[in-house]
This record gives sequence, C-alpha cells and structure tokens, in this order.
Amino acid sequence: MLILECPYCGVKAEETELAPGGEAHLKRFGPGSPDEDFEAYMFARKNPKGVHFERWRHAYGCGKWFLAARCTATLEVFGTYPAQTTEPPADIVAKIMAKRPDWKGYK
Repeated sequence: MLILECPYCGVKAEETELAPGGEAHLKRFGPGSPDEDFEAYMFARKNPKGVHFERWRHAYGCGKWFLAARCTATLEVFGTYPAQTTEPPADIVAKIMAKRPDWKGYK
C-alpha cells in the first residue's frame, strides 16, 4: 500500500485517503494556445518505470493538493511537498540521486 505524508497537515495517509491527480510539473496550455500545445498538455503524459512526480489530494483529510516523488516500480516514496512548488526541492532530489545515481532528472 502506498503511504504519503501530507506536507500541509503532517498526516501519513494511505492511498485510499488520497485522490491521484496525474503528473506534476506540467506546463499548462489553455484557450488561445496552439492546438498542438493544448493537445500535448491534455493527452501526452510520461509513464515511466522508476522515479515519477505526481499530484495528490488529501481527499479525506485537509483537502489540499500536494506533490510527491516516488518510484512507480517499487512504490518507494522520496518525499512530498506543497503543490505551489515549481520544481522538486533539493533535499528530495538528493534522496533520489543517493538511491538512483543513474537518474536523469525530472524534466
């Protein structure tokens, strides 16, 4: 079972208390943007085996959105952080690099 800690209320919650929100750190395109950019934003997603950054909502808790870094193959969680963060915090990147020296980064 996947267990994530909400960075807002500090509760360690099982995935049944959370709602997944898809890939994190996407550049969003909306009305007025080229069709190709909007299509890529809506439908093109990474689906890596390994380290992935995701959006989660603490649905049965404080209700806030947050981001998580985890391994999709092992469910190992490297950390969680506020949704307003534009890139993964340095301490989480360091944890990933310590365990996965061949990791190429989040972009």
